[in-house]
Amino acid sequence: MLTPKTLPAFQAALREAGVDGWLLYDFRGLNKVAGAILGMHGFVTRRILGWIPASGTPVAITHAIEQGPWAGWPAEWTKQVYSSWRQFEAALPPLVKGKRIAMEYSAGDAVPVVDLVPAGLLELVRASGAEVVTSADLVSRFFALWSEAEIAAHRRNAEVLRTLALDAFSRIGAAARTGSPLHEHEVAALLHEGFKANGLEADHGPIVAATANAANPHYEPSAAAPRAFREGDIVLIDLFATDAGGRGMWADQTWMASIGAPSTRAIEVWTAIRDARDAAIALLRARLAAGGSVHGGEADDAARAVIEARGFGPHFTHRTGHSIDARGLHGSGPNIDNLETRETRRLIPGVGFSIEPGIYLAGEIGMRTEVNAYVDAAGQLVVTPAEVQRDLVVL
Repeated sequence: MLTPKTLPAFQAALREAGVDGWLLYDFRGLNKVAGAILGMHGFVTRRILGWIPASGTPVAITHAIEQGPWAGWPAEWTKQVYSSWRQFEAALPPLVKGKRIAMEYSAGDAVPVVDLVPAGLLELVRASGAEVVTSADLVSRFFALWSEAEIAAHRRNAEVLRTLALDAFSRIGAAARTGSPLHEHEVAALLHEGFKANGLEADHGPIVAATANAANPHYEPSAAAPRAFREGDIVLIDLFATDAGGRGMWADQTWMASIGAPSTRAIEVWTAIRDARDAAIALLRARLAAGGSVHGGEADDAARAVIEARGFGPHFTHRTGHSIDARGLHGSGPNIDNLETRETRRLIPGVGFSIEPGIYLAGEIGMRTEVNAYVDAAGQLVVTPAEVQRDLVVL
């Protein structure tokens, strides 16, 4: 969050990025980046602007009837108050004219997660004489980084999820050989109980799917359409949770098992996604260890190349991974993606993400393997959980 204490870090980053300032815009909470960085709280229904100059004093443009949320704005900084649209528009040119400024904008919507400024407002800023560039890397640095406490929480939660998934597999396998097999939705309920017992929570999921159902990447098990696990099934468990109360850090994993010996086809699909996952990890580790710059799109390409070489390319229909941050399981930092979006943001120390290649053969079988990773303070890649899945779990 922007404070007098953090202002020097913001301004140093802006100078490093080659911009004259960062213009933050929000309306009704549509830009969560702006709200979080400006420290907005309370009832905000009118347009706001926050100007962070590369040098000098920050400026807030606020509406006359909503001054409460700005109570924490430092007295030594500038705050301008407007009521009419004429006043709002007149406030822009003195701030931005002739300047190169960063905003939550992405040319061509290349990175949608940071393309948050309405086109009309962008037109207004440009008409005020500014050159607008993307704030994407600034968002990574000041909105999406993990703190040391969040890293510790993530590592703890990752091991809990691993234990819960493997325990669920054991229950599925044991029940499948009795007269009372477990159903997908029942296992999902058991996992939720496990979350609660370990001080975790999730607002949806987990995904528990058998064989052909797992070919739907966003499958939702339901008591209305129960599916029992039986001998010969492939089982997918995708579970994700964070600390109860929203304090901590998300962990997100997908595990695969076979009830009985897996088929040759199942082993072929599993091996392809495992090797794709490991190719992405290997590329990131090598590039980061060498001190080089690497972005999420490159890791996506590495994983996708493996799956394409095995003949399953058309069936890997989503990005290799998504950003994770404390504000969301699908965060605002760099994604591991060069399929759905053109992710060119660098992976810098403190960012975290999933690595989860999958193959989905409609009506037949679906598989995904998912781990998480973050770049530590030394610039090295750390993968969680500590022990990742190497082979299909045979139940």
